[in-house]
Amino acid sequence: MKKYKKIALYVGGIALLFLLIMIWYNATYSMNVVKSYEVNKKTAKHHLLIASQGSPYKNSLVNDLIDELKNENLYIKVMDVTHINSTQVNEWDAIIVIHTWEAWKPQKDALAFLNANYHLGKIFVVSTSGSGDEKIDGVDAITGASVLSEIPTQIDTIKTWVESQLNSQENND
Repeated sequence: MKKYKKIALYVGGIALLFLLIMIWYNATYSMNVVKSYEVNKKTAKHHLLIASQGSPYKNSLVNDLIDELKNENLYIKVMDVTHINSTQVNEWDAIIVIHTWEAWKPQKDALAFLNANYHLGKIFVVSTSGSGDEKIDGVDAITGASVLSEIPTQIDTIKTWVESQLNSQENND
């Protein structure tokens, strides 16, 4: 009987250690919630939606991108990625989804939205992960490891995509 108590204690200890590691991992690597806000008026010629998760890297990326685009005839709405599935896709000329990989899989709301809407051709994805190379299969994305020094290059890429998306909208009007 003593042998079984020792085994139970070891198994319990390992389970407790695993639980503590998971709590630490979530506290260290989980994303913050992004407060929704708008830039410019809804009457602007074009509309851009940015759905993101909150982290120092993602917040800097969004803020720097808005600084680059705020003087355009462009209404910009920023929201947390957890609300993206309530989005009416046809209301937006361009959509940027910024998400991270957590526990070896993409953020679930971002994944569901992209699976349902990526074929529309008006969605740009920025995917971050610890390794910097994780992305959703079948989705073209900028991938990275949340390195702040890479933001200027990524802003140039995203801004070029936004401008080409908006120009193609004008050509189709």
